[in-house]
Amino acid sequence: MIAIESSALYRDQDMTKPDELDRPGQVVVYSSRSPGKPSANEDAAAVIARNSDEGVLIVADGMGGAAAGQRASSLTLDALQQAVCNAGDDVALRTAILNGIESANQAVLEMRIGAATTLAVVEVQGNTIRPYHVGDSAILVVGQRGRIKLLTVSHSPVGMAVEAGVLDDTAAMHHEDRHLVTNAVGTVEMRIEIGPPLQLSTYDTVLLATDGLFDNLSINEVVEVVRKGPLGRALERLADLTHERMAGVEPLQPSKPDDLTMVAFRLVPS
Repeated sequence: MIAIESSALYRDQDMTKPDELDRPGQVVVYSSRSPGKPSANEDAAAVIARNSDEGVLIVADGMGGAAAGQRASSLTLDALQQAVCNAGDDVALRTAILNGIESANQAVLEMRIGAATTLAVVEVQGNTIRPYHVGDSAILVVGQRGRIKLLTVSHSPVGMAVEAGVLDDTAAMHHEDRHLVTNAVGTVEMRIEIGPPLQLSTYDTVLLATDGLFDNLSINEVVEVVRKGPLGRALERLADLTHERMAGVEPLQPSKPDDLTMVAFRLVPS
Protein backbone atom coordinates (compact mmCIF):
# COMPACT_ATOMS: atom_id res chain seq x y z
CA MET A 1 0.00 0.00 0.00
CA ILE A 2 1.35 3.40 -1.04
CA ALA A 3 1.16 6.42 1.30
CA ILE A 4 -0.05 9.57 -0.46
CA GLU A 5 1.76 12.69 0.71
CA SER A 6 -0.22 15.15 -1.44
CA SER A 7 -1.80 14.09 -4.74
CA ALA A 8 -2.12 11.01 -6.93
CA LEU A 9 -3.58 11.89 -10.35
CA TYR A 10 -4.71 9.36 -12.96
CA ARG A 11 -5.11 10.42 -16.60
CA ASP A 12 -5.48 8.29 -19.75
CA GLN A 13 -4.92 5.08 -17.79
CA ASP A 14 -5.36 1.51 -18.99
CA MET A 15 -4.73 -0.34 -15.75
CA THR A 16 -4.64 -4.12 -15.43
CA LYS A 17 -5.13 -4.03 -11.67
CA PRO A 18 -6.13 -1.38 -9.10
CA ASP A 19 -3.69 0.88 -7.25
CA GLU A 20 -3.94 0.62 -3.45
CA LEU A 21 -3.21 3.83 -1.55
CA ASP A 22 -3.60 5.18 1.95
CA ARG A 23 -3.88 8.54 3.74
CA PRO A 24 -6.61 9.45 4.14
CA GLY A 25 -7.95 6.01 5.10
CA GLN A 26 -7.60 3.16 2.63
CA VAL A 27 -8.11 4.15 -1.01
CA VAL A 28 -8.14 2.02 -4.17
CA VAL A 29 -8.16 3.45 -7.71
CA TYR A 30 -8.90 1.72 -11.01
CA SER A 31 -9.14 3.23 -14.51
CA SER A 32 -9.11 1.62 -17.95
CA ARG A 33 -10.01 2.40 -21.54
CA SER A 34 -13.09 0.97 -23.19
CA PRO A 35 -12.23 -2.53 -24.55
CA GLY A 36 -10.63 -2.27 -27.97
CA LYS A 37 -10.62 1.52 -27.93
CA PRO A 38 -7.52 2.93 -29.71
CA SER A 39 -7.94 6.52 -28.51
CA ALA A 40 -7.38 8.06 -25.09
CA ASN A 41 -9.23 7.11 -21.92
CA GLU A 42 -11.42 10.18 -21.37
CA ASP A 43 -11.92 9.35 -17.67
CA ALA A 44 -9.67 10.71 -14.95
CA ALA A 45 -9.33 10.28 -11.19
CA ALA A 46 -7.45 11.80 -8.28
CA VAL A 47 -6.76 11.31 -4.59
CA ILE A 48 -5.64 14.51 -2.87
CA ALA A 49 -4.43 14.22 0.73
CA ARG A 50 -4.53 17.50 2.63
CA ASN A 51 -3.11 15.78 5.71
CA SER A 52 -3.36 12.37 7.38
CA ASP A 53 -7.09 12.84 8.15
CA GLU A 54 -8.39 15.06 5.34
CA GLY A 55 -8.55 14.50 1.64
CA VAL A 56 -10.52 14.70 -1.58
CA LEU A 57 -11.51 11.85 -3.89
CA ILE A 58 -12.34 12.67 -7.53
CA VAL A 59 -13.68 10.90 -10.61
CA ALA A 60 -14.34 12.71 -13.92
CA ASP A 61 -15.73 11.40 -17.22
CA GLY A 62 -14.76 13.62 -20.16
CA MET A 63 -17.16 14.27 -23.03
CA GLY A 64 -16.69 15.72 -26.46
CA GLY A 65 -14.79 12.93 -28.16
CA ALA A 66 -11.30 11.50 -27.59
CA ALA A 67 -8.78 14.33 -27.09
CA ALA A 68 -11.45 16.91 -26.15
CA GLY A 69 -12.99 14.73 -23.45
CA GLN A 70 -9.62 13.68 -22.09
CA ARG A 71 -8.51 17.31 -21.94
CA ALA A 72 -11.70 18.39 -20.13
CA SER A 73 -11.35 15.76 -17.40
CA SER A 74 -7.64 16.50 -17.05
CA LEU A 75 -8.21 20.25 -16.69
CA THR A 76 -10.80 19.53 -14.03
CA LEU A 77 -8.31 17.50 -11.99
CA ASP A 78 -5.75 20.28 -12.29
CA ALA A 79 -8.20 22.95 -11.12
CA LEU A 80 -9.30 20.94 -8.10
CA GLN A 81 -5.78 19.95 -7.13
CA GLN A 82 -4.62 23.57 -7.30
CA ALA A 83 -7.60 24.84 -5.30
CA VAL A 84 -7.24 22.23 -2.54
CA CYS A 85 -3.45 22.20 -2.28
CA ASN A 86 -3.10 25.99 -2.38
CA ALA A 87 -5.82 26.65 0.18
CA GLY A 88 -4.48 27.74 3.55
CA ASP A 89 -5.28 25.96 6.78
CA ASP A 90 -7.89 28.61 7.49
CA VAL A 91 -9.80 27.79 4.29
CA ALA A 92 -12.51 25.15 4.68
CA LEU A 93 -12.12 22.10 2.47
CA ARG A 94 -15.68 22.66 1.25
CA THR A 95 -14.74 26.16 0.06
CA ALA A 96 -11.63 24.89 -1.72
CA ILE A 97 -13.62 22.20 -3.53
CA LEU A 98 -16.31 24.60 -4.70
CA ASN A 99 -13.66 27.08 -5.87
CA GLY A 100 -11.93 24.25 -7.74
CA ILE A 101 -15.10 23.16 -9.52
CA GLU A 102 -15.89 26.73 -10.54
CA SER A 103 -12.35 27.17 -11.86
CA ALA A 104 -12.62 23.88 -13.73
CA ASN A 105 -15.86 24.97 -15.36
CA GLN A 106 -14.28 28.19 -16.56
CA ALA A 107 -11.17 26.41 -17.85
CA VAL A 108 -13.20 23.90 -19.87
CA LEU A 109 -15.49 26.61 -21.24
CA GLU A 110 -12.42 28.52 -22.41
CA MET A 111 -11.42 25.55 -24.60
CA ARG A 112 -14.33 26.61 -26.87
CA ILE A 113 -14.56 23.22 -28.58
CA GLY A 114 -17.70 21.84 -26.96
CA ALA A 115 -15.83 19.67 -24.46
CA ALA A 116 -17.25 18.91 -21.02
CA THR A 117 -16.93 16.42 -18.20
CA THR A 118 -19.01 14.88 -15.47
CA LEU A 119 -17.59 15.05 -11.97
CA ALA A 120 -17.96 13.21 -8.67
CA VAL A 121 -16.09 14.49 -5.60
CA VAL A 122 -16.02 13.28 -2.01
CA GLU A 123 -14.60 15.42 0.78
CA VAL A 124 -13.08 13.31 3.58
CA GLN A 125 -12.54 14.75 7.06
CA GLY A 126 -11.79 12.06 9.61
CA ASN A 127 -14.81 9.77 9.70
CA THR A 128 -17.10 12.27 7.94
CA ILE A 129 -17.60 12.66 4.21
CA ARG A 130 -19.54 15.08 2.01
CA PRO A 131 -20.45 14.37 -1.65
CA TYR A 132 -20.45 16.82 -4.56
CA HIS A 133 -21.42 15.91 -8.11
CA VAL A 134 -22.09 17.30 -11.57
CA GLY A 135 -23.57 14.94 -14.17
CA ASP A 136 -23.95 11.17 -14.09
CA SER A 137 -20.76 9.93 -12.44
CA ALA A 138 -22.07 8.39 -9.22
CA ILE A 139 -21.22 8.27 -5.52
CA LEU A 140 -22.32 5.26 -3.47
CA VAL A 141 -21.86 4.61 0.26
CA VAL A 142 -22.67 1.12 1.49
CA GLY A 143 -22.42 -0.53 4.90
CA GLN A 144 -20.77 -3.88 5.58
CA ARG A 145 -24.18 -5.62 5.62
CA GLY A 146 -25.17 -4.10 2.29
CA ARG A 147 -27.30 -1.18 3.44
CA ILE A 148 -27.10 1.74 1.01
CA LYS A 149 -26.39 4.87 3.03
CA LEU A 150 -25.98 7.22 0.05
CA LEU A 151 -26.55 7.04 -3.70
CA THR A 152 -26.39 10.23 -5.75
CA VAL A 153 -29.06 10.94 -8.35
CA SER A 154 -27.75 11.12 -11.90
CA HIS A 155 -28.25 14.47 -13.63
CA SER A 156 -29.97 12.86 -16.61
CA PRO A 157 -33.53 12.20 -17.80
CA VAL A 158 -33.19 8.50 -16.94
CA GLY A 159 -31.69 9.24 -13.53
CA MET A 160 -34.52 11.60 -12.66
CA ALA A 161 -37.09 9.04 -13.84
CA VAL A 162 -35.57 6.42 -11.52
CA GLU A 163 -35.62 8.86 -8.61
CA ALA A 164 -39.28 9.67 -9.32
CA GLY A 165 -40.19 5.98 -9.41
CA VAL A 166 -41.14 6.04 -13.10
CA LEU A 167 -38.36 3.59 -14.05
CA ASP A 168 -36.84 0.77 -12.06
CA ASP A 169 -33.12 0.00 -12.09
CA THR A 170 -33.42 -2.76 -14.70
CA ALA A 171 -35.47 -0.68 -17.13
CA ALA A 172 -33.10 2.25 -16.68
CA MET A 173 -30.06 0.17 -17.61
CA HIS A 174 -31.67 -0.80 -20.93
CA HIS A 175 -33.19 2.62 -21.72
CA GLU A 176 -32.24 4.09 -25.09
CA ASP A 177 -31.64 7.53 -23.55
CA ARG A 178 -29.31 6.24 -20.82
CA HIS A 179 -26.41 8.18 -22.35
CA LEU A 180 -28.05 11.62 -22.15
CA VAL A 181 -26.68 13.99 -19.47
CA THR A 182 -28.28 17.29 -18.46
CA ASN A 183 -25.46 18.81 -16.37
CA ALA A 184 -21.70 18.94 -16.88
CA VAL A 185 -18.54 20.87 -16.07
CA GLY A 186 -17.84 23.04 -19.10
CA THR A 187 -21.34 24.47 -19.53
CA VAL A 188 -22.73 27.89 -18.75
CA GLU A 189 -25.62 26.32 -16.82
CA MET A 190 -23.44 24.03 -14.68
CA ARG A 191 -24.84 23.39 -11.21
CA ILE A 192 -23.10 21.66 -8.31
CA GLU A 193 -25.16 19.29 -6.19
CA ILE A 194 -23.84 19.16 -2.62
CA GLY A 195 -24.96 16.45 -0.24
CA PRO A 196 -25.10 16.68 3.54
CA PRO A 197 -22.20 15.49 5.72
CA LEU A 198 -22.34 11.74 6.38
CA GLN A 199 -20.57 10.06 9.29
CA LEU A 200 -19.02 6.74 8.31
CA SER A 201 -18.91 3.61 10.41
CA THR A 202 -15.84 1.40 10.32
CA TYR A 203 -15.87 -0.76 7.16
CA ASP A 204 -18.38 1.43 5.34
CA THR A 205 -17.33 1.65 1.69
CA VAL A 206 -17.43 4.84 -0.39
CA LEU A 207 -17.39 4.30 -4.16
CA LEU A 208 -17.08 6.93 -6.89
CA ALA A 209 -17.51 5.66 -10.44
CA THR A 210 -18.08 6.80 -14.01
CA ASP A 211 -21.08 5.51 -15.93
CA GLY A 212 -19.00 2.70 -17.40
CA LEU A 213 -19.75 0.85 -14.16
CA PHE A 214 -23.44 1.56 -13.56
CA ASP A 215 -24.41 1.24 -17.26
CA ASN A 216 -23.28 -2.39 -17.09
CA LEU A 217 -23.87 -3.55 -13.51
CA SER A 218 -26.95 -3.03 -11.36
CA ILE A 219 -26.76 -1.22 -8.03
CA ASN A 220 -27.42 -4.50 -6.21
CA GLU A 221 -24.58 -6.23 -8.05
CA VAL A 222 -22.17 -3.43 -7.16
CA VAL A 223 -23.25 -3.39 -3.52
CA GLU A 224 -22.81 -7.13 -3.14
CA VAL A 225 -19.20 -6.93 -4.38
CA VAL A 226 -17.99 -3.83 -2.50
CA ARG A 227 -19.60 -4.38 0.90
CA LYS A 228 -17.17 -7.01 2.12
CA GLY A 229 -13.66 -8.39 1.67
CA PRO A 230 -10.44 -6.57 0.80
CA LEU A 231 -11.08 -3.30 -1.00
CA GLY A 232 -8.52 -3.93 -3.73
CA ARG A 233 -10.03 -7.29 -4.52
CA ALA A 234 -13.51 -5.76 -4.62
CA LEU A 235 -12.52 -3.23 -7.29
CA GLU A 236 -10.69 -5.91 -9.25
CA ARG A 237 -13.86 -8.02 -9.19
CA LEU A 238 -16.02 -5.07 -10.27
CA ALA A 239 -13.66 -4.39 -13.19
CA ASP A 240 -13.76 -8.05 -14.27
CA LEU A 241 -17.55 -8.21 -14.11
CA THR A 242 -17.96 -4.93 -15.96
CA HIS A 243 -15.61 -5.97 -18.75
CA GLU A 244 -17.48 -9.26 -19.11
CA ARG A 245 -20.71 -7.30 -19.60
CA MET A 246 -19.02 -4.94 -22.06
CA ALA A 247 -17.92 -7.97 -24.07
CA GLY A 248 -21.54 -9.07 -24.43
CA VAL A 249 -21.00 -12.51 -22.89
CA GLU A 250 -24.52 -12.55 -21.41
CA PRO A 251 -27.10 -11.82 -24.15
CA LEU A 252 -29.90 -10.62 -21.82
CA GLN A 253 -27.66 -8.31 -19.80
CA PRO A 254 -26.73 -4.71 -20.72
CA SER A 255 -23.52 -4.36 -22.68
CA LYS A 256 -22.26 -0.80 -23.07
CA PRO A 257 -18.51 -0.59 -23.77
CA ASP A 258 -17.06 2.54 -22.20
CA ASP A 259 -14.09 3.85 -20.25
CA LEU A 260 -14.28 2.66 -16.65
CA THR A 261 -12.95 4.52 -13.60
CA MET A 262 -13.56 3.85 -9.91
CA VAL A 263 -12.22 5.22 -6.62
CA ALA A 264 -13.12 3.36 -3.42
CA PHE A 265 -12.48 4.45 0.17
CA ARG A 266 -12.77 2.84 3.61
CA LEU A 267 -11.90 4.01 7.08
CA VAL A 268 -9.00 2.09 8.57
CA PRO A 269 -9.58 0.90 12.17
CA SER A 270 -7.22 2.70 14.56
